[in-house]
Amino acid sequence: MKNSLVNKYNVAGPRYTSYPTVPYWDIETFSFKKWKETLFQSFNESNSTEGLSLYLHLPFCESLCTFCGCNKRITKRHEVESPYIKAILKEWDLYCELFNAKPKIKEIHLGGGTPTFFSTDNLKRLINGLLEKTTLAEGYEFSFEGHPNNTTKEHLQTLFDLGFRRVSFGVQDYNMSVQIAIHRIQPFENVKRVTELAREIGYTSVGHDIIFGLPFQTEEHVEETINKTKELMPDRLAFYSYAHVPWIKGNGQRGFKEENLPSAESKRRQYELGKELLAKAGYVEIGMDHFALKSDSLYKSIEQHKLHRNFMGYTASKTQAMIGLGVSSISDSWYGFAQNVKGLEEYYHLIEENQIPIYRGHILNKIDLIIRKHILNLMCQFKTTWSSNHLYFKELPEVLISLKEMEFDGLVEIDSNEIRVTEKGKPFVRNICMAFDLLLQEKMPETQLFSMTI
Repeated sequence: MKNSLVNKYNVAGPRYTSYPTVPYWDIETFSFKKWKETLFQSFNESNSTEGLSLYLHLPFCESLCTFCGCNKRITKRHEVESPYIKAILKEWDLYCELFNAKPKIKEIHLGGGTPTFFSTDNLKRLINGLLEKTTLAEGYEFSFEGHPNNTTKEHLQTLFDLGFRRVSFGVQDYNMSVQIAIHRIQPFENVKRVTELAREIGYTSVGHDIIFGLPFQTEEHVEETINKTKELMPDRLAFYSYAHVPWIKGNGQRGFKEENLPSAESKRRQYELGKELLAKAGYVEIGMDHFALKSDSLYKSIEQHKLHRNFMGYTASKTQAMIGLGVSSISDSWYGFAQNVKGLEEYYHLIEENQIPIYRGHILNKIDLIIRKHILNLMCQFKTTWSSNHLYFKELPEVLISLKEMEFDGLVEIDSNEIRVTEKGKPFVRNICMAFDLLLQEKMPETQLFSMTI
């Protein structure tokens, strides 16, 4: 790929796990009452057919990884587990009181933080507590993020017995100099151990997360990491760019100097090399930054046109409503978004006061909903279509004009009622989606909030 395109399109931009993106949500005007109405509407429309997705944010980690931009609490005190689980279960009770029928669960995902920070007894208490008030949808999928250094056979077996069949392990990079820089010392043997244990127990999808663009990282490091990954052949891979956002996360992303980061051109070469090596190994590119073997449900969802993207990333099936439980979690009713408070102490206080601990969000208007669908189509299918009475909005002609330069550069193909992202354009899908983002065009955030697109 020519460096001129990298230089041209390497700008700050959203990853589009939502539209509108979080910086355009408003604390001042957000109506919790209206949010509850949209959730109730979505529940009534979809619970009996699709069911709900649940995302549980488990924020505790024993040590700080300096590449991480997640909401976390660093502690070695495991007595924090029990009160947090008690609070999440009470939060779920508050949601269940809103509904006029028993919730049907399609997906549960445990994220963090480090979900395997928690003991198996506490994880069992958490999942059983959630499920005792629900039914399970056909083909439900439970997944969790595991840290290779502290995920035990007991963790894997306990969660498997509770219905979990998918696990993802954070690898990042196997080079020691990179691991030292990001404060994540994690030998290949640890990843090999948990990957093989998961398969022995019966997990049907084992994923690895790999990052390019890390401090001190080179193309040789990426090649070494992918070659080691090929020894284990995980069912799916997230291979994504390090998001350097120290202006948001503060000193948590200051374990190295700016000059230790690879350039945009180097990052793009790392990506192209990784993509080539993964293709040779039998992995198919799924959406943005994700790859899967043809036997994995993520690939099958592409064939069945069921691939979906939300705050949990790409998922193999869609639910209209997703409820986030725990500190900083985000809920999505399709018609609106709502985020929990980010401070642990404030979260506990609101739960004790029998309040769903939301502090900001956004209610989507008709134009928001149309643009959201276009961006989702581009992210999941690399194309989107419209007609005079479907997914058309009055600013669409201006959007198409703004895409003309990308068409000239060979990144998109535009017909009378369709846009297709070319193979050359796939690395720039975030930039393509930005053409649809009317709010971003109207007012760029005054301070840089997004990572660079390249």
